[in-house]
Amino acid sequence: MSEAPISTLEAARARSAQVEEQIAKDPSQFRVLTGERPTGSLHIGHYFGTIANRVRLQTAGVETILILADYQVITDRDVMGDLRGTVREIMLDYLASGIDPEKTTIFTHSAVPALNQLMLPFLSLVSVSELERNPTVKAETAATGGRAMSGLMLTYPVHQAADILFCHGNLVPVGQDQLPHLEMTRTIARRFNQRYAGGEQYFREPEALLAPTPTILGTDGTKMSKSRGNTLMLSATADETAKWVKRAKTDAERTITYDPEGRPEVANLLGLLSLTTGEDPEVAAARIGDGGAGTLKREVTEALVEYLRPIRERRAELAAHGDDVLEMLARGNERANELADATLDDVRRLMGTTY
Repeated sequence: MSEAPISTLEAARARSAQVEEQIAKDPSQFRVLTGERPTGSLHIGHYFGTIANRVRLQTAGVETILILADYQVITDRDVMGDLRGTVREIMLDYLASGIDPEKTTIFTHSAVPALNQLMLPFLSLVSVSELERNPTVKAETAATGGRAMSGLMLTYPVHQAADILFCHGNLVPVGQDQLPHLEMTRTIARRFNQRYAGGEQYFREPEALLAPTPTILGTDGTKMSKSRGNTLMLSATADETAKWVKRAKTDAERTITYDPEGRPEVANLLGLLSLTTGEDPEVAAARIGDGGAGTLKREVTEALVEYLRPIRERRAELAAHGDDVLEMLARGNERANELADATLDDVRRLMGTTY
């Protein structure tokens, strides 16, 4: 995937630092929109990469809206699978991790018709060539192995813009590889304002929040991914956690050192130890030293099991209550529909299509 120019990254990082300062002073000025494609239960890569930051923003008082983009499941596959079951599992992961449905709105694409209807005017504001240049679209095209790209995949960046703008989201937590997506949303907001709102700012151009998103490696030393079978799920038992750590790839060197470039697998375990205990990874490496991979894995196992214990227990408690979590989702869908209907009414008025 192509990376944004360094000047853009530097500007985004500088602005993110300013936004963090503004959040600390007045979180009420921001509305965050983020979420994921519900293709399976969540793993610790999701937790440390995104969920923990969402809980942080929620706790700070930032209005947070989470989308389970169920329509996006079929961008690159022919069947939906047990989507209801998958959504329920993700809801359990969210709630067990600290997402509070009384403070955070959680909803699904398919339950909010007005959001999806915004796709039509938004599509008129971009060209096919602009869509084809989007890094994710390009990457997916290259990864199809000759399979024809669906129209839904081609228009994914516009659908994402609708996800953000339907609720007037003005802050989106992203990694640097997602900056082009957000730039497409900013472009659509700007062009809509120019073409249909007489130059007035109806849609704000959302800003990126480049929060730290550590990459957690799987047991094979590659990025944690369900498709690779190298994950540790948030629902994992203590025994499953121990087995996962035991399988984790390290290297042949006896002495433990923190070297993310030269020893990424060892650095990954030290990073997990740091995330779960707060100990600096370099300090942990120096302390373990000649204790080797065995000592490192034992400490990581103990720290992970203890860290995940309350999440695991809370999840089991929630799971025992049937479809209660889907009732919470229904309330989120209702809230999202209120926001989307109001925005679509405004869009129709501005476009002159109220009859």
